[in-house]
Amino acid sequence: MSDFNRVVARYVNGAVLKGTTQDFFPNRPVFHLQPPGAPSVQIRCRELKAVFFVKDLEGNEKRQDLRGFIEAPAESQHGKKIVVRFRDGELLCGYTLTFTPDREGFFVFPADPGSNNHRVYVMTPAALEIKAGPSAEALAHRILGTRAA
Repeated sequence: MSDFNRVVARYVNGAVLKGTTQDFFPNRPVFHLQPPGAPSVQIRCRELKAVFFVKDLEGNEKRQDLRGFIEAPAESQHGKKIVVRFRDGELLCGYTLTFTPDREGFFVFPADPGSNNHRVYVMTPAALEIKAGPSAEALAHRILGTRAA
């Protein structure tokens, strides 16, 4: 088991920091991120949109992520379906075991099994709309159908 997690911290203002962390814990106000070849940076969670726990810090710009749920089951080992529409317009479809509207954040496991993300910690205040269960599928279809038109 690795002692660190590769993460991409995405701020609500659009800034992005990539690196590793050993001290991220849900609902803590800060954690530290170690960018490659640079000093550690303290990250304030209230300034973030989400923390993406990734397989690779570089990712693959050419890869097209699958959008929506693509014939996925209503529930999986990672919980029930959830859709998050962020204030910046990004749409995240996946599964969660931990969503509660009154919490500061929650984990989402991506619906796309080929995603570079292992999981995403969503900061609830950064979301414009969150739907779980059957209404998640409806929201995903509504948004993706609108964008395709």
